[in-house]
Amino acid sequence: MEKTLVILAAGIGSRFGGGIKQLEPIDENNHLIIDYSIHDAIEAGFNKIVFIIRHDIEEDFRSVIGSRIEAICSRLGVAVEYAFQEKTDIPGSVPEGRVKPWGTGHAVLSCRDIIDSPFAVINADDYYGKDGFKKAADFLGSGYALVGYQLKNTLSENGGVTRGLCSVEDGRLTGIAETKNIMKTPSGASANGVELNLDTLVSMNFWCYPKEFIDVLKEGFPRFLENMEDPLKSEYLLPTIADEVLKGGMEISVLPTEDRWFGVTYKEDKPFVVESFRKLIERGIYKKDLYSDLR
Repeated sequence: MEKTLVILAAGIGSRFGGGIKQLEPIDENNHLIIDYSIHDAIEAGFNKIVFIIRHDIEEDFRSVIGSRIEAICSRLGVAVEYAFQEKTDIPGSVPEGRVKPWGTGHAVLSCRDIIDSPFAVINADDYYGKDGFKKAADFLGSGYALVGYQLKNTLSENGGVTRGLCSVEDGRLTGIAETKNIMKTPSGASANGVELNLDTLVSMNFWCYPKEFIDVLKEGFPRFLENMEDPLKSEYLLPTIADEVLKGGMEISVLPTEDRWFGVTYKEDKPFVVESFRKLIERGIYKKDLYSDLR
């Protein structure tokens, strides 16, 4: 069975280099976070990679990331394709003054002519760990799922973060509460003065979908456009769509993992991320020559 990994990369800016966190090397061989996700996905059994980008960054993206990944995937028998998220890709006209595209659901919808198998979705600039990819690859073809991370494994030492706190019953998702400004505290974590359970599972935007999810997006996106609160800022987001799927009676499994999530939410996070990858290599989790163990 074909297993596709969709990587949300349209948010990468058109000017590469200074300050673009997705393109900052995090090990001595100049690998990016996205390299580790692609390595782990291929190791787990994914055999197709789809990058969602924008037309205005295509040339730079291919030169900095895409061509290199294509060469690696070619020798491993893994297909690489591109989809393009553009704010103009909507039924009707774009509201005057709208600057950004329409969110993560709209990004996945841009793959509608490419997706022909069960697929998973991740962010380009997050490290998810090997376990999540193994569980996702094993699950694909069985419906909807979210890979859930323990809150304590997703916090930053350098400021507040926004996380989708998951409500779970019998291994099934019952709701996601988007919670802002979650801070580490001496006793654990809190948001706006409310203490939070560090073992609470949270969404880090790692989803598993049947190929039919594209039809859900095709049907739901026009409704979103008709009912959006702010034509200049409203977004069609995967967690919101998950709520709609749940209300429609569809089950979403939760695949818990104890792996640590890494991301450069703040500039000050980078030294921690670099040191974390150094330790993973030192422990033998990864080789310095990252892709050399894949056959």
